[in-house]
This record gives sequence, C-alpha cells and structure tokens, in this order.
Amino acid sequence: MTSTESKNLRELSPADVRRIGQPPAVLTRRNAEHWAGLLYLRKVSPYLTWAFLRTPLSPDGVTWLMIVAGLLGVVVLAAGGLWSAIVAVLLVNLYLLLDCCDGELARVKQRFGVEGIYLDRFGHYVVEGGLVAALGVRAQGGLLSGHVVGGWAELGAFAALGAVLIKAETDLVDVARLRTGRTATTDDDLAPRSSTVGALRRIASLLQLNRLILAMELSIAALLVAIYDAAAGGLAATRVLLVVCAVIAAAFTVLHLASVLLSRRLK
Repeated sequence: MTSTESKNLRELSPADVRRIGQPPAVLTRRNAEHWAGLLYLRKVSPYLTWAFLRTPLSPDGVTWLMIVAGLLGVVVLAAGGLWSAIVAVLLVNLYLLLDCCDGELARVKQRFGVEGIYLDRFGHYVVEGGLVAALGVRAQGGLLSGHVVGGWAELGAFAALGAVLIKAETDLVDVARLRTGRTATTDDDLAPRSSTVGALRRIASLLQLNRLILAMELSIAALLVAIYDAAAGGLAATRVLLVVCAVIAAAFTVLHLASVLLSRRLK
C-alpha cells in the first residue's frame, strides 16, 4: 500500500468505515452474524477499526489480537472464582469485537487472503473449544486451587472435543466440495432432502440449545452459575452447567453430522 493510499484511508471517518466495512451482505449472512454483533458489537466496531487504520496493523494482525484476547479469556475462565467469570465475559466480548474489526479492516483496505480466513477459523476452533475445556477446569476447582486433574476436567475436555467437531463438520463440507471441483456451499445446499429432517432442523433452530457451547453464551452462563456458587458455596451450579454442555456437545455432534449427510451439501 502506497503512502498516498494510507493517507486517504486515515481520512476516512467512523461512518465511512461502517459503510464500507459493514455492507448489507455481511450483516444478513445466514448463521454468520452473532446476536451480540447486531445488538451492540457492530455499533462499536467501526470506531475501533477506524483507530486500527491509524496503525501499521494488517487485518491478519487484528485476527491475531482476536485470538490472544480469546485465549486470555480461556485462561481467566479456568482460574476459578467469581472474579474470573466476570473478566472472562469482558474478554470474550473483546474477542468477538475484534472478530468484527478484522473483516471490516480487510474490506476497507481491500486486503483479502486465504491466510486471513484460515487464521480466523483457527482462532474460533481454539478459543471456543478452549472455553468449554476451561469450564471443566472450573468445575474441577480451578487453576488457582491447583485442582485441575480429575473427572470434571475430563468431562470438559470431552465437551470441548464435541464443540470443535461440530465446527469441523461444517467446514469439512466445503473442503470436500472444493476438492471435487465444486463451489463452496450456498443457502440452497442447506435444504434437507427429507421433510422429517427439515422439521427436526427447524426445531433445533428454534431451541438454539447448541448456542450454549458458543463463546458468548457459555461465558454468560458461566458467570451466572458462578454468582450462584459464590452465594451458595461450592461448585454445584458450575458442574450442572458442564454436564448440560457435555450432553449438548455430544448430541449435536451426532445430529449435525446427520444434518450434513442428509442435506444437499454433499450432493
């Protein structure tokens, strides 16, 4: 990028960043825009992206910041105690805010690449799987207690594996299609071949139970049960939440795989 182009970018206002970085096609993507993004993160992100335009950071550099923020959230959540749950929610919000900013910066600077997409997907795998595993460590007693090995931590690792597999089941569809010379999936490919499977998918979509193992929802749920545990003493609520997350992860790993195989995505 030339110095003239950099100067022109620095002259953009936050409103310009919002217009260029948040086109309607981005905000209306199916299953891609998180509720927190639409509710408040996308209202804040243009200002942070505008600030990034005044630094040497590339879109990939912002993605690395996103990963670091998310991993800090994992470590803090695993620490145990009420304070860590509060800080973890803040760090997860920062993680998702930066997830908005890297794409906005790429669209404003017109810098798109395979590496950026790869890093973004890698970050979501590691952070969101890590947060589920961190819940298991909390249920075991937390990093600060020194009790990090045991059945609850193992259950957290099992649930984290399910959370990662669900993401992999989605991404592997495009891997399989592209390796056979086809294009990536479209919304039409998501349609099930069976009316029964379609009805089950609509029920699952309505209940949104799988969202409990996503970063934002999990961090909020962990905070709520941490408040209860702090008041009642012990870790009973955290352990109940972990069991629920493990059941959801196991069930949706199977159900999502069936949904992929019975849809038009692989046909």
